[in-house]
Amino acid sequence: MFNQDHPADLQVPPPAEIDWAFVDQLKSFGVETKPIPGVPDLMHHKYVVRDAGTPSAAVLTGSANWTNDSWTREENVIFTIASPDVAATYTQNFEELWQNPVVADSGRISSTWESLADSTHVQIYFCPGRGLKLVHAMARSIASAQQRIRICSPVLTSGPVLGTLAEVVDHGKVDVAGVYDATQMDQVQRQWGGQATASWKIAAFHGIVAAVRFGSKRSTPYAVGSVHDFMHAKILVADDYVYAGSFNLSHSGEQNAENVVQIESHAVAELCTAYIDHVAARYGGRPLVGS
Repeated sequence: MFNQDHPADLQVPPPAEIDWAFVDQLKSFGVETKPIPGVPDLMHHKYVVRDAGTPSAAVLTGSANWTNDSWTREENVIFTIASPDVAATYTQNFEELWQNPVVADSGRISSTWESLADSTHVQIYFCPGRGLKLVHAMARSIASAQQRIRICSPVLTSGPVLGTLAEVVDHGKVDVAGVYDATQMDQVQRQWGGQATASWKIAAFHGIVAAVRFGSKRSTPYAVGSVHDFMHAKILVADDYVYAGSFNLSHSGEQNAENVVQIESHAVAELCTAYIDHVAARYGGRPLVGS
C-alpha cells in the first residue's frame, strides 16, 4: 500500500512522489498493490511486517519513506522489533486499511504493553484512531521526565507536545536538546502567521529554541522533482521512554495514517539520545561532549 495523491494543501513535509513505472513492474511480477487516497489526509505509514504468523515474525518501522533520497540524503531511523505479537498488531492495521482504504477510518486498534524476548517493553499507537491518545502520552512523558528530553522531528507543531515542552524548558530542571528542519518550520510559521489561534504556538516555539540550543537543518525547499534532503527522523526520548515511527510531532499527523512504537528501555534511550545529539550537533545544536 502507498499514498496516492498529494492533499489539497501540501503538508510539511509533503509525501513522496510515486514511481508508477516501478509499481507497474511489481504488478507484472504478481505483487498486489493498493494506492490509498491521500486526500485530505495522508497514508503516511512506513513499515514492513516480515514472516507474519511465524515465530520469527518481525516489524521494521520508522521514519524512512521507501525512496532513494531517504537512504542517501535524509536523516532517518528504522527500528526492527522481533515479536510475533507486535507483528500481528501491525498486520491487523495493514488489513484494516487494505479492506477499507479510507485513512480517516483507520488506526482504531488498542494496543497493550508487550514484553519482548529481552524484556524490553513496547506499546504501539496508530493514527488517526489513537492520535489524541498518542500525543497526550507523549506530553505526559515530557512532563514527568526527570533527567533528559531529546526531540528529533522535521516539525514541532502538536499543541499538547509544544505546550508541555515549553513549560519544561521554562522550569529549566531537565536536560533538553534536539533538532528540527528549519526550512519546514519556517513554512509552518508562515502558515501560523495567518491564524489568530496559533499565535501562542509561535511564542512557545521561539521560547523553546531560544532557551535550548536545538540543531536546525536548512533543507532544500520542496518542489516537484527536487532533491529531498529533509531532517526526516522522528524520535522523542523522555528519560528511558522512546517514541519512534512515522509520526511528525505535528497536529496534522494526528489525522494521518501513522504508527508509533513506544519503547521502555534505558539502552534504547541511550542509543537514541546519542543519535539525536549527533544529528543536532551537525546542524548547529549543542556541541557533543569532547568534540
